[in-house]
Amino acid sequence: MENIKQIEHNGKILAIIIGKNYSKDGVEFFTPNDFSQQLAYMKHPKGKQIDAHTHNVIAREVSYTKEVLIIRKGKLRVDFYEENQTYIESHIVEEGDIILLAFGGHGFECLEEVEMVEIKQGPYLGDQDKVRFKGIESNEVKLV
Repeated sequence: MENIKQIEHNGKILAIIIGKNYSKDGVEFFTPNDFSQQLAYMKHPKGKQIDAHTHNVIAREVSYTKEVLIIRKGKLRVDFYEENQTYIESHIVEEGDIILLAFGGHGFECLEEVEMVEIKQGPYLGDQDKVRFKGIESNEVKLV
């Protein structure tokens, strides 16, 4: 897998995957400034000091829930869909990879036992948060 993969459809970023072997000195943001969830990578040498800080109270409007998955163990197939639930393509993420799910629909199949951490805006509102639909069958998968 490439170290950074941006999955786009019709000019919209559906997801960003940071491969487990990605490494670069300094700070790198992968998301546009208008995303309500920001994704960055940071690598600093021993002794580097990061200024102590607090964050200002700023009202932000969140229109779409964005999710970050950190794959701690196993292998996961991620299926991408348009907003109208039309299947687009699939990608595999594995132990050590990180994926930001930004727009469109998505579904998953665990190809191995999977342990992952999910980070997203809250509060989680259960079925009010999402529309569930029937995804593709395994024999219809287009791996990219």
